[in-house]
Formats: sequence, C-alpha cells, structure tokens
Amino acid sequence: MNLPDVRIHRIQRLPGLDGIRPGFSVKKVLADLLLFDKSWTLIRKNDYDLVHAGEEAVFLAMFFKQAYGIPFAYDLDSSIAQQLVEQKPYLKAFSTVFDWMERQAIQESLINFPVCNALADLCRERGSRKTVTLHDISQLEDPDDANPECLLREVEADGPIFLYVGNLEPYQGVDLLLKSFRRATSEEPDLTLVAIGGEEEDIAGYRSKAVTLGVEENTSFLGPRPFEHLGDYLAGADILVCPRTEGINTPMKIFPYLHSGRPVLATDLRTHNQILTDDEAFLAPADPEGFADGMLKLARNPSLREQLGQRGRAFVERNHTFESHRNRLNRAYDWIEEELAEQTS
Repeated sequence: MNLPDVRIHRIQRLPGLDGIRPGFSVKKVLADLLLFDKSWTLIRKNDYDLVHAGEEAVFLAMFFKQAYGIPFAYDLDSSIAQQLVEQKPYLKAFSTVFDWMERQAIQESLINFPVCNALADLCRERGSRKTVTLHDISQLEDPDDANPECLLREVEADGPIFLYVGNLEPYQGVDLLLKSFRRATSEEPDLTLVAIGGEEEDIAGYRSKAVTLGVEENTSFLGPRPFEHLGDYLAGADILVCPRTEGINTPMKIFPYLHSGRPVLATDLRTHNQILTDDEAFLAPADPEGFADGMLKLARNPSLREQLGQRGRAFVERNHTFESHRNRLNRAYDWIEEELAEQTS
C-alpha cells in the first residue's frame, strides 16, 4: 500500500539477527537496541511533535520524552507485562516490576491505542489519560475474487477442511487443536486439518504430535505461504479455526477469517468473546472435548456454516475495514493535534 508522506527507516542488518520469533528473546533485545540507536539519531536531527510507539518501543519513547520533551502515543498490541510472565514462567518473580513499568508507560502517554477491548480496560485501570481502541482489520481486499483452488491443489480431502493460519507458538493453542481433532475424527474419519505458517522446528514438532495422536493421515502442515494468497487459502477451507488459549488481545487473524465468508470456530475465551458473539462465530470451550464438539457440529451442519459465514463477513464489513480504521485513527489524531496546540499556546 502506498502511503503518501511516509518515510521508512530501518535498523542496521546484522548477521544472525533475522528470523525473530514472537515473544521475548535475545534477538529481539538486540533489535530494540539498534532501534534505540536509529531513533535517537533521527530525533537529534529532526524536530518531531510526537512519537507513536508500538509495544516495547514505548520505553524508548519514554526516554525521549524525558530527554527532549517529545510526547508519545502508545500503541498496545498486547500487555507486555502479562505476556512476559505467560511465555517465560521463570520471570514471574518480576511480575510486579513489569506491571509497574507498563503502568508508567500508560500513564505518561498522551494517548493510548489498545488493539482490543480487554487492553482498553487495562489502559483505563492503569490511569490512561485518553484511550482510543484501534481494533485490527481485515487485510483482504475482495473475498469474492479469492481462488479456492489454491488450497485444494495442495490438499486432498474427502470431507470438510479445517484450516488454521498463523504461527505455531504454544499460546496459539495448536496442541488443543490436535487433541480436539483426534476426538472429532474418531466420529467423522473424513475430516481434514490443515495448518499454514510456523517455523520448521515447530512444524516438525507438531507433525510428530499428529503421529502420536494417530491423525497424521488427516493432517497437513504446509508451512508459510505468501501473504498475498491468504484470501485464496481461506476460501478453499470449509471451517477456519482459532484455538488460542492464552492472552487477552484479539488475534489479528480473526478479521480476515471472518471477512472471507467462511465460518469461524474459536475458543470461548476473552481473547475472542470480547468482540465476537455466537452470531458471528462458533465459540467453543477451550478444552479438547468442547472444541471437538464444535468441530463436529460445524462439519455436520452446512446450513450453520453458511449462516455464520455470512454474518461474520457482514460484521467485518461494518466495523473492521481499512476505511473504518482510517476514520478512527484520523479522529484520534485530530484530538492529538488540538491537545498539542493547547499545550504550546
């Protein structure tokens, strides 16, 4: 997408610094240090009115505010304090410190941009001055132009196809998905499960688990596929699954899932039910028995799949398109402009 008046600056490319995975890592810390150096260089050369910081970059923005008096906006895709403890249990002893750091960032920010309702509640609880929720949007341009053969050329299936798209980190619930699928195939042997995305190490691990569970013949891990073909792959599936088990932020994948017009099966946890109801998706318990029951109900009921698909797509087209996002962000920046003008008058 061409964005006028936008300049992109990138950090220095160092050997071995590619392939940064989600969550805390030494690689990410090194990348953040390079980002700090790049940002500081730009700030010394230019006169900026505002820093719009995403995720842990907010702590760099806090430094620049103290050093140069530049206000900042905090863009929250997640609760960093919560994720650190969930993904690295040995850090639980420092949870109070992480909570304090996150609270300071929220309170010092001119405006906070949480990506979901749960994070908006967190901002307000922690003293946010101004909170504007910027929900994710669908990246699909026109689902009607999708080519379902893109998936069907790669997968042979005699019955309904369940499709998962995304990374294969533990919080995504792929373990739950495989256990549920084993239960479902014990009653409907013609079901097929396809996963797109993930690193080779994770793919190998989950293929091994599929063998252990006895569902390897019905399961395909295709690995990463080009993002521009996302709509094609979604269109080739019968049911789209989002089995996430951890976190409070709404997964970005939910919005293109719904926009595709295919029915969505998701865990009935706050990560999903803060924005979805049974009108837009099938929300199932986050346990193998309950999620398997959801898989079977959708597999056996084409009429229900059709209804959910239509309502899910309408939901996205009302609230979660690029146009909707742009309008929300423009209104927020109008407020920022007025606020900065008052501070300098």
